[in-house]
Amino acid sequence: MIKIVGLGPGSVDDLTIKTIDTLKKSSKTFLRTYKHPNVEYIKSIGIEFETFDDFYDKGESFDEVYEKIARRIVEEDGCVYAVPGHPLVAERSVELILEYAKDKGIEVEIIPALSFIDAIINALRFDPSNGFKLIDGLMLDTHKPDLYTGNVITQVYSRFIASEIKIKLMEYYDDEQEVYVIRAAGVKDLERVEKVKLYEIDRLDFIDYMTTLYIPPVENKKKNSFDDLVQILDVLRSPGGCPWDREQTHDSLKRYMLEECYEIIDAIEGKDYDALCEELGDLLLQIVFHSQIAKENEYFDINDVVDGIVKKMVRRHPHVFGDKKAETADEVLDIWEKNKMKEKNVQSYTENLKNIPMAMPALLRSLKVQEKAAEIGFDWDDVEGAISKVKEELLEVLDVYKSQKNGKILEEIGDLLFAVVNVARFLKVEPELALTKTTNKFITRFEYIEKNAFKFGKTIQELTLEEMDKLWEESKKFED
Repeated sequence: MIKIVGLGPGSVDDLTIKTIDTLKKSSKTFLRTYKHPNVEYIKSIGIEFETFDDFYDKGESFDEVYEKIARRIVEEDGCVYAVPGHPLVAERSVELILEYAKDKGIEVEIIPALSFIDAIINALRFDPSNGFKLIDGLMLDTHKPDLYTGNVITQVYSRFIASEIKIKLMEYYDDEQEVYVIRAAGVKDLERVEKVKLYEIDRLDFIDYMTTLYIPPVENKKKNSFDDLVQILDVLRSPGGCPWDREQTHDSLKRYMLEECYEIIDAIEGKDYDALCEELGDLLLQIVFHSQIAKENEYFDINDVVDGIVKKMVRRHPHVFGDKKAETADEVLDIWEKNKMKEKNVQSYTENLKNIPMAMPALLRSLKVQEKAAEIGFDWDDVEGAISKVKEELLEVLDVYKSQKNGKILEEIGDLLFAVVNVARFLKVEPELALTKTTNKFITRFEYIEKNAFKFGKTIQELTLEEMDKLWEESKKFED
């Protein structure tokens, strides 16, 4: 059996009788670190021990150190392992020991102790039942602070680390957010609590391995969160909310969803990143709006939407999250399509084509149909074949026009457009974007004609077609 004891926050008075008794009876004792105020007392009462401080000196990361410590302890089955605070509070090495010991069938006994959290609560006089979040300061990239509640940040063990933590916290908090820096919480004559501005924390000269940071709940946040948007929609749709918002349905909002998508494309085309940020927000609003309506009808809510897309992304990327291999983008797309067909229980390739939404713009839908047909080899060998098809379809349009078979003209124009999309696909050009660009170019040239009609002493309505053509050709000289 392995016994794991806690040494408390740092005061000798907080060492439990059971901890002392366990250490005295142990024939083999390990301390995670010598750097703890109670270690000198343990040494003074005749308890012999080894520490793992040399692991810290040689290790390249904390993860590596804790893994080595855990494996060593499991190898020493029958030993006692002592850690600062409570063994199950912010002790990664203990987590790993429990995991490895379970794999080997070794029993582990945890002897509890006062944790550093207890000492911090006492030092700051706050009630934990009001909520707080405990975060490893070295994991702020993945563990985000909750601005609605208090946050206890651990591992602030040097001014350098405090500086890195400060920079990450400034993504969420105002630079002048008041925070509490606590050193040696619960240790008589060593405890120190300072209330400072966030930007000042790395200027304190007393920061060391016994330092913790506490950030109270925030009233005026630096940035709003996704949850804030969800809450706003809930308020707007409530009986006391906005009359217009309460009247909206999935159907009534369809046009806005499309409009926001087009405005996003415009921002991307114009390389206007401020506009892109704003338009993405407008699109996100539509997503949350639809989710709120669905929630009210007990269909689903925004959490179901997020959960669904996360699971889908994991399923569709087995080459990242599973055991599949994909070295190229084409291999990734092949995996994606196969998984998609399997998920949707598509039994035939024709069914796959039919599943492409009818509501898509015609050029985009034709491109998607061609791409899916090409996946199974139904395609031209090269772009030359696609170009020849365009010529063939153009001749058929001319034949129908000359024969005045007007009933066929719609079909033949459609065939011609479909063939042009094929050429665009081979040349890796998005036909929808290409046509949009040409339409905008036409508008720019037309504007030039209108503004320069005075060169002929006329208005645009008075210009002849020949005069318009001259101005049209002239406008090309001013294009990028």
